[in-house]
Amino acid sequence: MTLRRMVIALSMLAAAQFFAGVTFAAEPQVPVLWDAKERLPKPDLSALPRLRFLTTTDFPPFNFLDSAGKLSGFHVDLARAICAELGIAEKCQIQALPWGELDEALQKGEGEAIIAGIAATPETRTKYAFSRSYLQFPARFIMPKAKAFAEPILDKLRSKRVGVIAGSAHEKMLREYFGTVQVVPFDAPEALYGDLKSGKIDAAFGDGMRFAFWLGGTDASGCCRFAGGPYLAPEYLGSGMAIATRVGDPALAAAMDYALQEISVKGTFAEFYLRYFPVSFF
Repeated sequence: MTLRRMVIALSMLAAAQFFAGVTFAAEPQVPVLWDAKERLPKPDLSALPRLRFLTTTDFPPFNFLDSAGKLSGFHVDLARAICAELGIAEKCQIQALPWGELDEALQKGEGEAIIAGIAATPETRTKYAFSRSYLQFPARFIMPKAKAFAEPILDKLRSKRVGVIAGSAHEKMLREYFGTVQVVPFDAPEALYGDLKSGKIDAAFGDGMRFAFWLGGTDASGCCRFAGGPYLAPEYLGSGMAIATRVGDPALAAAMDYALQEISVKGTFAEFYLRYFPVSFF
């Protein structure tokens, strides 16, 4: 599947400067992607007969079937909140399809929007109009708790052995921006995590979301934590999650922007984020 990749941002240097001096408190950090001072126009969707979101069932925690077989997840809650903000909750539907059928269903008019993680790239923009990004996936370092660094982290990492998945965008990013470390490539996450826990490497670098799930799971055994700040680099990690509509319907994509901003400003997005990502990757 395509996205399922990562994400949008500032420059690497700007991100490092922004998070300089940040310590990691007990309260999880929630990403804020919207300027509260910006005022987007509220759309009039009274003429829209219905708003059908298309998604999948195989991308937890974003969209999945729960123990009762009910469609659930971050995307499902977000889609319902969007409809509520747009004042069309009674017109809102969410349908799950196999990933390979989403595009055809949208183009045939069997839905109005896809909320399933389609990457906004130059290629996909030829057939979709996208909302702004609603979630980013930063690269992060993780280290043993007793040794974890806070920003500024660059000089502290000099000559440290840092594990990363071989051939990944994160390996390229690590070599480009943290050239003073000893890069230790791994073929599989399990081996990387094992060497981090045993002290064979000083740190690991990779996808913050995947790291967050590992840190919160039983395999980590409470050994480790995030070190330094989140790093955002679109040239390596992609442009983030956005909602896709048909390319000829940019007004609907703009309506999504309005709803997403309201959801952020009112704290609804933070509620969803903490519900599905209790170990924040920001």
